[in-house]
Amino acid sequence: MSTDINTEMTTPSTTQPGGSTPHYPPHPEPQRGLPEPKGIPTGVWLAVAILSIFLLAAIVYGLLSRAAAARHLEQTTKASSVPTISITHPAVLGMSSEIALPGNTQAYNDTPIYARTNGYLKQWFVDIGQHVKQGQLMAIIETPEVDEQLQVAQADLKSVQADLALANTTSERYQNLLKSDSVSKQETDVAVSGALAKQAAVDAAEANVRRLQQLQSFERVYAPFAGIVTVRNTDIGALIDSGSATTSSTAKELFRIAAIGKLRVYVAVPETYAPAIHDGGTAALTLDEYPGQEFTGTVVRNSSAIDQSSRTLNVEVDVENPDGKLLPGAYVFAHFKIPQQVRRLSVPANALLFRAEGLQVGIVRNGRVHLQRVTIGKDNGSTLEIATGLTAEDEIVLDPSDSLTEGQQVQIANTGTVTP
Repeated sequence: MSTDINTEMTTPSTTQPGGSTPHYPPHPEPQRGLPEPKGIPTGVWLAVAILSIFLLAAIVYGLLSRAAAARHLEQTTKASSVPTISITHPAVLGMSSEIALPGNTQAYNDTPIYARTNGYLKQWFVDIGQHVKQGQLMAIIETPEVDEQLQVAQADLKSVQADLALANTTSERYQNLLKSDSVSKQETDVAVSGALAKQAAVDAAEANVRRLQQLQSFERVYAPFAGIVTVRNTDIGALIDSGSATTSSTAKELFRIAAIGKLRVYVAVPETYAPAIHDGGTAALTLDEYPGQEFTGTVVRNSSAIDQSSRTLNVEVDVENPDGKLLPGAYVFAHFKIPQQVRRLSVPANALLFRAEGLQVGIVRNGRVHLQRVTIGKDNGSTLEIATGLTAEDEIVLDPSDSLTEGQQVQIANTGTVTP
């Protein structure tokens, strides 16, 4: 019975006109216990995919950016640790058969004049620029104390001379009386000894008088040699203290005299050229104030020793100066002839390093610094002629820092050549 009811419920009872029965496709039976699935729209899946792609791209880009920044920081740090320098090449000045070295002229004799007695300046007779002869009177000093001391000493001398005369008379008288045994030998010896003591007192008094006379003679100041007065440090009424600057803190020179008829020129010759300098040789002197004019000097002596601090030989050149054209203290260049020709190299003054090891320059070789010791042949101010230590192919560091060390790695900014 249940089968019939199901059949009736599932089979429609209607019929089509004409008596035909319609046919319907069978319906699938639903699965019992499972929900019917619902579909996800395609747009949602597309949005999720695009968002995932963008997120992955952002992560990859961030990683790559960080790696690039780290590489750039490493390169920048490495580059900053290597200092950048400017270099130049020494300028070749060519071949030369002479060297020109700086020197200073000095008076052949240059003497300060001090007072040898105390007092006040009464009068002076010479002033700066005035030529004086040997023995010429330059000033007079009043010395009232010395004058009084001399008078006292002369009076003491007369007193002891009178005592000596009496002692001599007494001694002679006792000696004559001794012959007749009128006096004893003891009394005679006392009289003779008294005469000898008085004689010693007279000698001492005479010496004191002569000393004071010498001091009195120093009231007059004379020129010790012929020359020109270059300094006058006193005036009438000035207090005068005897002595010199080395023996008295209050003493000062009254005058200074310089003999300029012949001048001395002291020149420091580099050790490299020392064997070429001989006594008796000639040297041409030039001065900026006399362009195109030379003064001939003679090498009279040298120190025969190399100064360890400067590695130079001290040479004296004398030059005649009868007309006084050359002045003491002038800056001159002494030109010496040398037998061999020397190629001169010039570097700028700002390439030198002043270290405890001596003068050095920094040379770049294979990207690293080598500190080379050099010897200066001539100082031209902004440039220096190097006697030893460099070649024309060397790359010289300009404006080296104090922290530059041997073997330090550097990078070169530019190159140049010194203009002679």
